[in-house]
Amino acid sequence: MHTTNYTDTLITPAADCPVPAAMIPAKAGTVAALQFDLLSKAPFALTSDDLIWQVTCARSGADPTDKAARAAFFAKPMACLRASPLVKSHGWALQHDAQGRVALMDPASADFAAAVADAGLTKRPGMRNARA
Repeated sequence: MHTTNYTDTLITPAADCPVPAAMIPAKAGTVAALQFDLLSKAPFALTSDDLIWQVTCARSGADPTDKAARAAFFAKPMACLRASPLVKSHGWALQHDAQGRVALMDPASADFAAAVADAGLTKRPGMRNARA
């Protein structure tokens, strides 16, 4: 089984993110809006795999408790949260704790500045929208 989980990692907004500050996704039902809703309501409650699976189920109507379907879904490699529209297009950062759980982080916040300064966190940029 493949995983998208990171531990002790900060994913920063993509270098070519089109917005100057973090913004809440406006269009309901999109991947960005679903991820934002889940992460804003429960920081550090879900792993990256949990988040991706729940969003996939919400969009497809699949049963999120179906363990066989989840195993089949993660049987092939998936894009990690570095490719999330939250970091690529909406200007958010994502922090993964030691257990791999994810929280949304505003790059304008003091928490983000502290995370950037934390030598114990690996920093990974969000994937670019276009080739450099």
